[in-house]
Amino acid sequence: MSEYVVSIDNLVKRYGDNVAVDHFSLHIEEGEIVGLLGPNGSGKTTTINCLLSLLQFDKGEITVFGKEMTPSAYDLKRRIGVVMQNVAVINTLTVYENIDFFCGLYINDKNLRKQYVKEALEFTGLTDYAKQKPKKLSGGLLRRLNIACGIAHKPKLIIFDEPTVAVDPQSRNAILEGIKKMNKDGATIIYTSHYMEEVEELCSRIVIMDRGKNVANGTSAELKSSLMNRETIRIGLPNKTEKIMEDLKEIRHVYKISEDGNDIIIKCNGGEHNLVHILSYLTENNIPFGHITTELPTLNDVFLEITGKELRD
Repeated sequence: MSEYVVSIDNLVKRYGDNVAVDHFSLHIEEGEIVGLLGPNGSGKTTTINCLLSLLQFDKGEITVFGKEMTPSAYDLKRRIGVVMQNVAVINTLTVYENIDFFCGLYINDKNLRKQYVKEALEFTGLTDYAKQKPKKLSGGLLRRLNIACGIAHKPKLIIFDEPTVAVDPQSRNAILEGIKKMNKDGATIIYTSHYMEEVEELCSRIVIMDRGKNVANGTSAELKSSLMNRETIRIGLPNKTEKIMEDLKEIRHVYKISEDGNDIIIKCNGGEHNLVHILSYLTENNIPFGHITTELPTLNDVFLEITGKELRD
């Protein structure tokens, strides 16, 4: 096993009597994209701030690249890039000057910095906007500038906090493709988002926080497989009878049936051919039926079952 890029063990952070992070542990290997999800108030932001040594914590250990993270660990901080949800650029500077300023916090060599700024402009598609001020940029381009400022120094660990909030589809796609490329080029990434489809597309592993704890950890497929409800089948069945309902309950993997007007909703806890078995029963018994839909569990279903909340709550 490779050395952990991030190792958080038994982290506790209190604000008075409120426990914001409650014995939270997380280990991230090189090359992973880890989605860190949780409802508002779950402790995600506090955990990230502790990881960056922006907050003191009450208990636990945090190491980055195998070394203890402290406020003065500048050698580690040079290897970290942070792209926060709130855009943080300097409005009096041009796009180029903004990227050069933030890159200059880590890179002293002017020639190398010039090269890095040029590459960051190209990477985020901002080359044609290099001389413009931030106030002239659209929301999507401003997000891209925010990313360019956070990654221009070529960090090996990058934290993205809601990088696609309120951006147009073109910019969202550009940002997601950029993140994939950074990961392919060797960056380890922590990604938070309220968009489940982004998390599923990007993340090799997902961690769900709730009330400061690590309550779930695994791939998207692993988390979905942990649900009792593995498939939901809805069938229009206007002539249903009590016997039909009882017979359907006897089909393997069916664990719950409910009615919704002329429809029945069948929930299955496993199996690969549930719909085939249900349709076979209906056709063999000459039972007329109408529309049919089937839904597999989503990541949002996992989140809702574990936390009792929608991710966007």
